[in-house]
Amino acid sequence: MRARILAAAAVLVLAGTTACAKDEPTKAMPHSQSPATSGPATKDMSTTPELAQVLVKARNATAKYVTDLPAAMAAGYQIITPMMPGMGYHYLNPKAPAFDVTTPAILVYVKDGDGWQLGALEWVWPEQPTETPLPGATYGSFDAACHYQDGTFVPATAEADCAKANDGSPFGFWHPKLVTLHVWLWFHNPAGLYHPTNPLIQTT
Repeated sequence: MRARILAAAAVLVLAGTTACAKDEPTKAMPHSQSPATSGPATKDMSTTPELAQVLVKARNATAKYVTDLPAAMAAGYQIITPMMPGMGYHYLNPKAPAFDVTTPAILVYVKDGDGWQLGALEWVWPEQPTETPLPGATYGSFDAACHYQDGTFVPATAEADCAKANDGSPFGFWHPKLVTLHVWLWFHNPAGLYHPTNPLIQTT
């Protein structure tokens, strides 16, 4: 099956069966999430009424997932990375529309004891948007990679380089290099609302 993360933007190809979610990925693989790069020059707009209004919509739409990972999975979010240092576990909804603050392409969770806590919302594009989707937004990147059904991934420049399985876990999908936008809406990030990584997120 092939499905788009964003209806009018990047294509994340889901080959064969779509990735199935598990409570915890079993193996971490190298990750190439880069530090944020600035969007158009702008002052800090994190407290402007314009941005606050948008974030209220995002919070209202995702509040049901904050401590309820099964609800997110039931809504179509699937594990695509193991625990990423400074970020967390990434869950993708391959049917997410083009940029919509109420339906993020990715939910980023952190483990909270025996439970889960939603930390960040994330959107992706094949190239940096020409128009800033959120006031003051900055971006990170995710290198091209093969993703497997247990949540592990392996960097690869082309889908043809993806193995059919990784340590027994079937191939899920490949994506090209992506531009990413994290919004730390549910977990305080002293590095900034849009920074790709969060120094408060533990590696385990």
